[in-house]
Order: sequence, then structure tokens, then C-alpha cells
Amino acid sequence: MKIFDKMNEMGHEQFNMFHDPTCGLKAIVAIHNTTLGPALGGCRFWNYNSEDDAMIDVLRLSQGMTYKAAIAGLNLGGGKSVIFGDAKKLKSERLFRSFGRFIEGLGGRYITAEDVNTSVRDMEHVKKETNYVTGISSALGGSGDPSPVTALGVYVGIKASVKERLGLDNISGLKIAIQGLGHVGQYLTEYLHKDGAELFVTDIEQDRIDKMVRKFGATPVAKEDIHSLDVDVYAPCALGAAINDVTIPELKCSVVAGAANNQLAIPSIHGAELKKRNILYAPDYAINAGGLINVSNELEGYNREKAFNQAEGIYDILCSIFKRAKEEDIPNNIASDILAEERIHSIGGLKSFYLSKRKTFKIRSDK
Repeated sequence: MKIFDKMNEMGHEQFNMFHDPTCGLKAIVAIHNTTLGPALGGCRFWNYNSEDDAMIDVLRLSQGMTYKAAIAGLNLGGGKSVIFGDAKKLKSERLFRSFGRFIEGLGGRYITAEDVNTSVRDMEHVKKETNYVTGISSALGGSGDPSPVTALGVYVGIKASVKERLGLDNISGLKIAIQGLGHVGQYLTEYLHKDGAELFVTDIEQDRIDKMVRKFGATPVAKEDIHSLDVDVYAPCALGAAINDVTIPELKCSVVAGAANNQLAIPSIHGAELKKRNILYAPDYAINAGGLINVSNELEGYNREKAFNQAEGIYDILCSIFKRAKEEDIPNNIASDILAEERIHSIGGLKSFYLSKRKTFKIRSDK
């Protein structure tokens, strides 16, 4: 991959690769845009098929963080990091401390946090080497696991989406399919169960499915069938690209609203296709911004009540996106991008003008 060409195409400022053979660390940090503030985004530990896949993922995810911070009204930029390898084999205090030293070397332009296959404990190891880390335990002045706040934002986002598409003020009795039962998916299942929704769940780990069936009476579904159920809401909460050329024709839901990042495999095509089929899409980086909202509060001294209150504001954020989309007759993902870019442009002038003048639906794409 020609990295400078890709950075120019996607609007990135900085790309960093780190290697420490003494502990097996292979890490990448991508900083997308710092107009609104330092880049903040989690560290994903994943055994990618190739180095190109890892680079594409970190570029795509960091770009999404710029939009997420902007649409959520935060004074932060977009960044992301990935560690390349098998987390089950490579995780160690030594590795994360080495990673922390690399983060320290960036001088505060990037602040890391937990993400897929990284934990609060891992971030505490990172903190031994740098203060540019969030998502640490409350004992160390942090917020702990951000998943409950992320799930709350998705929950209120589903309610906003149901109100917009179905005209309903509550979700009692609605059928909701949840794909992915990690921490966020499990908390989301609990929120929806308390509101009386009928739940259908799947995951790659059978024990997680069994737990949700046992605790909340959810119906287990094969992972290859979850998207095609005849339900009101489909909530992708696993990895990205769940909405693609194969799955869209099989969708029978009225709403797509979930916690996963980069849900549209090709935003320029698939956002418009959902609109054409009258399926309301809640833009992923808007509805799942609760986690970023939560860890951003650590930078000012964590207040749990404030973080949860801010996450509840995702309801109004989505209503604004839906309103803009209807006014301009455009897909919801494009309306969300426009609102985010307008905020960046209003703060950054010429620096963000380069970003805001680009065709967002072309640059925000997955491989």
C-alpha cells in the first residue's frame, strides 16, 4: 500500500509504526485530524491477515474518530492505534509498557484508550510509561470500563431511531436483533430487556449467547442468520462492514442501529441503498460515541453522572442528523458527516477547509 497516497486520500495528518522485537510489539498509530484538539482513540489488538489490512483498519478507524468527536461536540481530534498479532499469545505487561513509551514519544498529539481485545488492566500498564492514556480504573483516577456508557448511548439512539422511523415513544414489544455480545452488546441487551423488547442474539462465543438467554430470555440465533430476521431493529455490535452487498438485500428490519464501527462496507453506496429501501440507519460513529464521551471526561477529572448525562444527549444528536437528512433528501450517514465537518470547519478555518470540501461519501470507505 502507498501510505502517503492513502493518507492524502483520507485526509490524515500523521502515521506512525512501532516495533519492539523484545516483546513482539508491532503497533501503528494513525492521527487523522487535530483541529478540535488532541487525537483520542482506542488501541485495538487484532491478528490481521496482513500488514496492509492493519494499516487500512487504523486509517479507517482514526478517520471515524474525527467525525465521532466532532458530532459529539467534544474538543478532541481523531486517532486510533492497532497492535498487530494474537492477543492471547502476545499480551504482557512488558508489551503494553513498551507501547506506552511509544505513545509518550508522540508528545500528547495522540491519547490512547481500550478497544477490541484490550482492557482497563492493559491501559494501566500503558499508564506506567505515559499520561496520554484514558480508560483506566477508578482507583487511578479513571472511569474504568466505558462499555456501560457506550451501551447507554446506543440504547437511547435506538429509541431516537424508533421514534423517527416507527413513530413510537417506547420499544416495549419491539423485536430487536443484536449481533455481537461483547461488553457493550451485553449491557445493551440488559437496557433493552428492561424496556420490554423481544431480543434475538448471536455471537462467535457460545457462552455469551447462553448468558443472555439465561439472564434475559433472549432467543439464540445462528450468526449467519441474525441480519435477515424479520425484526424492527437490527443492531450490529461486532466488527465492521455488517451492511454490505450481500446482507442489504436480506434485511427485513425497519432500523439499523448498533454499536459497531464502520457498519457500512462502502458508505457511498450502502448508505444510499438503505435510504432507498426505507431502512433508517443511525450513523455508527454518532450512536456509539458514548465510549468516547466517557473517556474524554477523564481528561478533566472523571464525573460518572456527567458522562452518563452526556451520553443521553446522543438521542438529540441523532434527531439532528435525521432532520438534516430529510431537509436535504440525503442518506443519514452523509448528513452526519456534513454536520461533523461543519463543526470542524467553524473552528479550524483553512485547516479543516481541506477536509470539509472533500466528498465525504467517497473518502469514508472500507476495504
